[in-house]
Amino acid sequence: MTPQALTLSARNDAARLRPVWALLLGIALMLAQTSLALARAAPESFADLAEKISPAVVNITTSTVIAGHTGVNPMVPEGSPFEEFFRDFMNPDGNGGGDGNRPPRRSQALGSGFVISEDGYIVTNNHVIEKADEIQIEFFSGKVLEAKVVGTDPNTDIALLKVDSDAPLAFVPFGSSDLMRVGDWVMAMGNPLGQGFSVSAGIVSARGRALSGTYDDYIQTDAAINRGNSGGPLFNMDGEVVGVNTAILSPNGGSIGIGFAMSSAVVTNVVDQLKEFGETRRGWLGVRIQDVTDDVAEAIGLQEAKGALVTDVPEGPAAEAGMESGDVIMSFDGHDVADTRGLVRQVGNAPVGKAVRVVVFREGKTQTLKITLGRRETAEAAAVPAAAKPNAPEPEAKQMLGLTLTPLTDELRGQLDLGADAEGLVVKEIDETGEAYEKGLRAGDVITEAGQRKVAVVADLEARVDEAREAGRKSLLLLVRRQGEPRFVALSVD
Repeated sequence: MTPQALTLSARNDAARLRPVWALLLGIALMLAQTSLALARAAPESFADLAEKISPAVVNITTSTVIAGHTGVNPMVPEGSPFEEFFRDFMNPDGNGGGDGNRPPRRSQALGSGFVISEDGYIVTNNHVIEKADEIQIEFFSGKVLEAKVVGTDPNTDIALLKVDSDAPLAFVPFGSSDLMRVGDWVMAMGNPLGQGFSVSAGIVSARGRALSGTYDDYIQTDAAINRGNSGGPLFNMDGEVVGVNTAILSPNGGSIGIGFAMSSAVVTNVVDQLKEFGETRRGWLGVRIQDVTDDVAEAIGLQEAKGALVTDVPEGPAAEAGMESGDVIMSFDGHDVADTRGLVRQVGNAPVGKAVRVVVFREGKTQTLKITLGRRETAEAAAVPAAAKPNAPEPEAKQMLGLTLTPLTDELRGQLDLGADAEGLVVKEIDETGEAYEKGLRAGDVITEAGQRKVAVVADLEARVDEAREAGRKSLLLLVRRQGEPRFVALSVD
């Protein structure tokens, strides 16, 4: 056969095989998809997982002595048949002569927890053991041990306990809450309503939920969580703890499928600090911040509304490094800053004393500051002195931007409870149909900066407005203080 004929034959064979290869590829793709679907499907049973983790989950019973108090006896006629009843009710032990004095009594509460090491460290919620005089841990085997508090963190509602055991204890590891996706299966175990070692299953309904705390990062789940589940673990399907069950949203006190577990990303950091120090030691930057809105971004020439806008820089690490009010923190320790909540978590999780690089946006460009973090707990316990300010200008008043403004005088400083050397423009009246009112300004607010520069007289503000218009900006950024608390507001200058 000639070379040309061989080539033609090979081409014909390849053409005949194409449908076969296509079929095989399709089958392989279907098998891969089927395998992936099975991996994500509901498990046939949770029994194996429940059996695996049960020995490490505990019931917690706390006991607290509540001091006696002096009550007020109801007014009943002398000789009335109710007189003896109320005397016995108010003083059931017969002490105190019926004068309403009640002796101390002991109150008990129930909760859940889980063992994280074979030497007896146990995690639960702070509110489960808060103010407890005695803490008893009941294990799945029925064994009961007394526990001591190692440390607590009310900010995240986490507590670390310790029991002494003759034998190594079964424990469960932490998993990564950051890897959990909405729709992933999870399982909760605890002591709901005193029904110990109860298991429920569901999915991750949402991530990154915030309730009320500064460091909140909750996983929302529809796995049934009720009173008594507090402090119990939320597991992934590998038997790793991805959250600590903490709260429910319910109109009736029972589960309606909206439960919240503090993410393991937060819990592990807190537990490590409680274990090492007996307390939390969070990083402290030393700034007050607010989110960057679209109008604020436009007013300062920032292309995207992201980062954390610095409203005040009291004495502290950031001030020592040269950070200024009006800076936008774009990056902290090599990580982008999306908003204020993200920055607070990043700083709080950073070690005290660590030198970090912070990238800020200032006057149209970025610059990097090197800041050595302080400790938040120490800073919060200390009073922050007010910054010194220039002398107050001569008074004048004018209407602009929907506001009636006048410089601070000694009389206004007294009325607004401000320092003797405070300066700025006081909002005396405001157009309630205008933009300024809509954005939250009110009479009594003090405008201390405009365009990230101090204002002392109305002429200063007029100059900032003219500069913004000449620069082609649609809005002007104002730093407004109310009862000492600062925030930025962008008002239109068109």
